[in-house]
Amino acid sequence: MADSVGEGLDRALEGAFTRRIPQSAQAQMRYLVRQLKGTRAVAQVLGVSQRTVERYVAGKLKRPRQDLRDRLEREVRKRWQPQVRARARKKAASTDGLVVSTRARFGFTAAPGTTDDARIRDVTQALPPDVADRLFTAREQGAAEQQLQRIAAEGLAQMYFRANDTRAPGLGVEFTDVEDIDIQL
Repeated sequence: MADSVGEGLDRALEGAFTRRIPQSAQAQMRYLVRQLKGTRAVAQVLGVSQRTVERYVAGKLKRPRQDLRDRLEREVRKRWQPQVRARARKKAASTDGLVVSTRARFGFTAAPGTTDDARIRDVTQALPPDVADRLFTAREQGAAEQQLQRIAAEGLAQMYFRANDTRAPGLGVEFTDVEDIDIQL
């Protein structure tokens, strides 16, 4: 389970991978050097010296510190199988949509006398392709987590609480205190 909507979207796309990412530090460094076209760019991305990157590529260093290992894996995952990732995103945004499972605090604003106090709820709901497209587009444009949560809340409000806008017109949903969120394609 992810802690944020952005991480959930990334994990959902990673679920579409057809091959595992490179496992060894040497293989991961080589992959990044190929992708970024040079050791200097990799060193800047990872926050290490160019010489350190060269040592990993040559196999002289094999076991990175935990923080470097985490950054290395994150950067490889971010760039791994871009065509597979794009195909999965396009399919979700055009035909399939997403399934969001979350445990969060939901509160409502509606006509006077019909409000409900916010409480923790477990919600699993399929969201339509247009919401998936909005989420992926916002993520690619570097939207803040609050903006991604707002888009997800609008989608959940439409599909779960307003039953695809067939009941409770005008019901506004507040989506806060996200404990867990898992997004599937």
